[in-house]
Amino acid sequence: MDASPVDHKVGAFSNQAPWIIDPDALEWRGGLDAVRARRRADVPRMLEKGRVPPVGRIARTVWSVGLALGLWYLRDRRTSSSRAGLSTRLRRSFEQLGSTYVKLGQIISGGEGLFPEELVAEFKLLRDRVPSEPFADIRAVVESDLGKPLQEIFERFDSVPIAAASIAQVHAARLRTGEEVVVKVQRPQVARLVAADIRAMSWLAPLLVGRIPVAALANPPALVELFAETISEELDFRLEAENMIDIARVLAETAGDEPRSTIVPRPHPRLVTQRVLVMERLDGFAWDDVVGMQGAGVDTEAVLHEGMVSFMEGAMLYGVFHGDLHGGNLLVRPDGTTVLLDFGITGRLDQKERLAFLWLLVGATNGDVRSQLRALRDLGAFPVDTDLDAVFNDLGLDRPPIDPTKLEADELVHELQDLTKKLLGYGARAPKELMLFVKNLMFLDGAIATLAPDIDILGEIQKVHTEITVRHGERLARELGIDMTIADFDPDSVKAALGLGDDVEKLTYRDVQQRREIIRKRMEERRKRA
Repeated sequence: MDASPVDHKVGAFSNQAPWIIDPDALEWRGGLDAVRARRRADVPRMLEKGRVPPVGRIARTVWSVGLALGLWYLRDRRTSSSRAGLSTRLRRSFEQLGSTYVKLGQIISGGEGLFPEELVAEFKLLRDRVPSEPFADIRAVVESDLGKPLQEIFERFDSVPIAAASIAQVHAARLRTGEEVVVKVQRPQVARLVAADIRAMSWLAPLLVGRIPVAALANPPALVELFAETISEELDFRLEAENMIDIARVLAETAGDEPRSTIVPRPHPRLVTQRVLVMERLDGFAWDDVVGMQGAGVDTEAVLHEGMVSFMEGAMLYGVFHGDLHGGNLLVRPDGTTVLLDFGITGRLDQKERLAFLWLLVGATNGDVRSQLRALRDLGAFPVDTDLDAVFNDLGLDRPPIDPTKLEADELVHELQDLTKKLLGYGARAPKELMLFVKNLMFLDGAIATLAPDIDILGEIQKVHTEITVRHGERLARELGIDMTIADFDPDSVKAALGLGDDVEKLTYRDVQQRREIIRKRMEERRKRA
């Protein structure tokens, strides 16, 4: 096969093409704009509480989580492995409750530094180690959607899945035409179960406002809305296949004539339906296999840097980015190329939202807090009629930043509670794309510990900023209508956003961990006193 397939002009794909992608000839793409619109229109209906609550589903949820908490309280609470025991029980509870709660667990697993490390580590098992469906049920879905017996399409179809997650599971296979592929198959009945779970969550979420500190900051009803928006589109694999094409196109255009540092598997031109997605098989090192990568001569710091740049470029320039970065969705090939997997959740910003997002980033790097507030409003984080001057003054955004490591536990809790109360008072919410972007940043933050633990984080932020400015500064300045000197990088503003003092010159991941440990110990001491 030619080392430069013709569809390299279409997207960032592999050099060894099992088939060529021609977007205009893809049979499954017809009418997808209408399908995506219908999926989005379904969200309000999914969130409708109705007159009568779904008592059965609510009772099952309360019973399962309550049982996990109760058994932990009686058996593990006073042991040295208390947190680990509770995390394991909650993970098992979420597994039993099914797809929607597994998805919640997956989101928690990306919250390193926000949630307890034992909970994050345990919930990482929900990414691809969820109990699989019986193969007979998977076979029935594939044959029903593709319209033929399995053996007429596949020369081999492995009955044991490569991975099993919340919405679907993935099987290795070989087509009758000889290509090695992976087949993503939706779990039977998952659409019905997700709809029931969303209705139950819609009833429970308002009761949690202000009761769980972390959840309160995010606003539980808004989190349920985020669930509904993301899961609704995840239930149609034709939309995921289109996401693959769109992100591959963005990666190719941002790379220009440079070698592609990140690539996307090709979806099959014909074998894509609402519940089945056949795609090119690409292999590589697991994201956390640093020893294997470095043994093959891969520069892991370069992998991390290129990943950050491509992620930022997609959002800033095209308003399209992978919305669910985590270790299970990334492979690294021996040549240092990163393979993106699982495109069910994809961030999409319209032109107004993309420009607001640009202003948010510019404000973050030059210290313009008022621009950031306007950008957040335009992204939907505040109602359109919000008095931003009042928000600025009420939140004390003109005061020097607070270093959380300098606060006592009671002071930190008070600051969080006060911030939560004020934000909710202004009707603040968590827009889907902003939540996805922040979650991805949290993953990339954690990836530093794996791939580049000694890198200077402040220096890397400036390096990414400089590279994007050099490559795209003229376009960004033209779109925002500003002089590029306004967007100059201000290291003190970045330090302030991270809660660091002006005297901090370097910040490694080990420094971040030390800061988090200080806060954790203080909060633990407060809990014990209480």
